[in-house]
Amino acid sequence: MDRKGIQQIVYQISTVTVLAIIVGTAASLAAIGFVDAVHYLNDRLLISPYARVLAEDRPGFVAVATLLVPAAGGLVVGLIVHFLVREKRGLAPPDAILAAQTSGPAPGFGSGLASTLAALISLGSGASVGQYGPLVYLGAMFGNLAGRLRLNLRHQRSIAIACGVAAAISTAFNAPIAGLVFAHEVILRHYSLRAFAPVTVAAATGYIIANVIFDRPALFLVSFDRVEHSYEFVFFALEGVLCAGLAWVFMVLLKVSANVARRHIALPWARPAIAGLTVGLVALWIPEVLGIGQETLRFATIEGAFGIGELGLIIVAKLVLTALCVGFGFVGGVFSPALLIGILFGAFYGLVLPYVAPVPHSGLVVYAICGMMALASSVIGAPLTTILIVFELTRSYDLTIAAMVSVVFANLISYRVIGRSLFDLQLRARGFDLSLGRDKAILETHRIRDYLSSVFTTASDQDTVGTVRQRLVDDHRSEAMVLNRKGKLLGVVRLQGIVNSNAETPVMDAAIRSFTTFGEDTSVWQSMEMLRGFLGEAVPLVDRSGRLMGVVPEEAVIRAYLEIVHDLREEENEAA
Repeated sequence: MDRKGIQQIVYQISTVTVLAIIVGTAASLAAIGFVDAVHYLNDRLLISPYARVLAEDRPGFVAVATLLVPAAGGLVVGLIVHFLVREKRGLAPPDAILAAQTSGPAPGFGSGLASTLAALISLGSGASVGQYGPLVYLGAMFGNLAGRLRLNLRHQRSIAIACGVAAAISTAFNAPIAGLVFAHEVILRHYSLRAFAPVTVAAATGYIIANVIFDRPALFLVSFDRVEHSYEFVFFALEGVLCAGLAWVFMVLLKVSANVARRHIALPWARPAIAGLTVGLVALWIPEVLGIGQETLRFATIEGAFGIGELGLIIVAKLVLTALCVGFGFVGGVFSPALLIGILFGAFYGLVLPYVAPVPHSGLVVYAICGMMALASSVIGAPLTTILIVFELTRSYDLTIAAMVSVVFANLISYRVIGRSLFDLQLRARGFDLSLGRDKAILETHRIRDYLSSVFTTASDQDTVGTVRQRLVDDHRSEAMVLNRKGKLLGVVRLQGIVNSNAETPVMDAAIRSFTTFGEDTSVWQSMEMLRGFLGEAVPLVDRSGRLMGVVPEEAVIRAYLEIVHDLREEENEAA
């Protein structure tokens, strides 16, 4: 390798490392600031259990705050999203996935900030939504900014976005390995040699900032020795299957909630306020439904903290209210609610199991953790990430193996029933389908009009066959596009079809009226599908009014496919 090549490699390695550290630092600090701001608002607005206990000598004031704070927060969120977010919805992990997977424009920085503010108010006012979705997009937002820098790095934007997301997850869970895997498993959708090193650096940066510099507390602390009985692994597998069913119910409720909001509430900005008022009414009776529910999550692993009836009531209420808040427009994620509902269901399962199978068990903790990770992995489509979170948080090998069994069986069922994740369903609704692989999804985002040719032969609808035949011979082409005076495509004439025709015959009599055409929005993937059985030189591309814009030769379609797929394979397999 020559000196210039060595210098280029040194430049790329050093630049991408510095980029990862900067993006990781920014995402980590932003995540810490966001979480602390949510806790501050929860304390000031009487959402957190600690604040409610301090104000228990003023029960009337607490009741009024419980009722009005979520409703008022919902109104503010609705107005922010409606007037400040260009997309008219909260930005979330699917937007990060889309930005990393495609080269199209990502949501603007202003929309990202407005969406983050809406998420902060949603969580701060007690809405039943999660904080990890906004944190993922917050990390992706910094990555997208770094992706705009002119650093001469291949696949710079997708790598920078993955770095931001990895740092945010690493910071939130104190789990750098889980952050690294989440970025590859959910955002990039492949394990790229090119991205692995910088994403690892970013995840480690987030962990150092959260755990070493700021000494952030762990999400939960549990004490567990080992699985006492081998037959319990059957129970863990069954728990995973039940969690897959619960995830399906959650997805259905989310869809129903969104449909009800669209059909029955005409003003989009008013929908979160209605959901907030409902949350407040339920919270008067079941205060555990308010906010993220970290205290409830921690209590779920403690023997005797909740009874079977209490757990069942909270699970149903949290499930319904989370679907209501997300569907009605509160800005937030579903990961935190899935963790909470899962751990509550796991605890419920652990308490009910002795009555169903009266044999010795290993205690409540293992079933609670298995339920939490099985449900969360089914919802977000990240089984490896959830397994690693268990190990990094608990440092328990036995607990991780138990959770792994539940996660595997949950994902085996949920993948076939509801798809890979909620994020994939949301992307599919926007026309970006990852279910058949990255290749198809990326090919669907590239328009075949980018390969348009302006070199072709035309004929007027007033021409004769002899005139067109001579023109094709002179141009060394085998077909001509027949246009009217306004440039509208009327038909296609092929040389082999008019070789023996009368020269005075009107060209329209010999024109083919039924033929393949591409539109302005035809994707590369669609163009490949449309070319099945196609016979001809090139496919005409017309605008919405039917005017001819140009032609796309068969060679151009093949070239488009090969170029895009080659770029994908290079991203996945090259080291630098």
